[in-house]
Amino acid sequence: MLAFIARRLLATIPVLAMVAVFVFLMLRLTPGDPAAIIAGDNANAQQVAAIRTGLGLDRPLVEQFAIWIGRMLQGDFGESYFFKRTVASLIAQRLEPTIALAAVTILLSVLVAVPLGVLAAYRHDSWIDRGVMALSVAGFSIPVFVIGYVLIYVFAIQLGWLPVQGYRSIAGGFAGFIERLILPACTLSVIYIALIARITRASMLDVMNEDYIRTARAKGLTEGRILVRHALRTAAVPIVTVIGIGIALLIGGVVVTESVYGIPGLGRLTVDAVLARDYPTIQAVILLFSFVYVLINLAIDLIYVFLDPRIRY
Repeated sequence: MLAFIARRLLATIPVLAMVAVFVFLMLRLTPGDPAAIIAGDNANAQQVAAIRTGLGLDRPLVEQFAIWIGRMLQGDFGESYFFKRTVASLIAQRLEPTIALAAVTILLSVLVAVPLGVLAAYRHDSWIDRGVMALSVAGFSIPVFVIGYVLIYVFAIQLGWLPVQGYRSIAGGFAGFIERLILPACTLSVIYIALIARITRASMLDVMNEDYIRTARAKGLTEGRILVRHALRTAAVPIVTVIGIGIALLIGGVVVTESVYGIPGLGRLTVDAVLARDYPTIQAVILLFSFVYVLINLAIDLIYVFLDPRIRY
């Protein structure tokens, strides 16, 4: 197992290298000049050229890439063009809101979606099953930002139950922390509830007619124990897979949700950096997201072993 983990961690090196090359070239080959944005609309060509020289953007692409990689290997992700701070300090400051939002979203999605999927499979072809599937289709169809604005209008503006925007650290009190995460987490979890519920239902239906389920019923076990202890554990591998994929897809949802709710996380930082053509910040954040995605895949592979003893690495 340790050898497998070591191999997978080593395999992240070429993956991150390819991501680094792709992001570096994509930013510099697409239209837009960060020097012009920094200089402003009233700057002349000489002022823009001076800023480009100061940022090192006038050097050949190969040289720029080599300098960036060399500094990054030493733990230096550069300085933000827009925020005038080190990128490492920016990421450290914005990390907590994003982790908190992602954790609450995934927890809410799993706690709601898995029971819904199990219930839909148990009541197959009933009105409960059709209702769960209809909600799943709706969850896939409605854009995240539309859900966000509807929830803000209903629960923040009309009812006044929850704050509209902002984030409060858990160190300042759990009540304020969770109060400001309810709407963003609900907004972000809709699509993941739909995805996980559908996969849970399909996986449960595959195992509900297996011989060992009929044997368990013949032994007189309760339906609840059969569903949880026997059927759900067997169906857990594809469910865990889609939960892991959902965590990876969460990165894109976080960008939109944090912008809608004004949460100062990595998603909001990414949007601001893209608008300002802030190369060092964009590059560092995307590499961080890529590394997290690789770690999530590794964690899923390790969880498989505990769910299904037949799986070995």
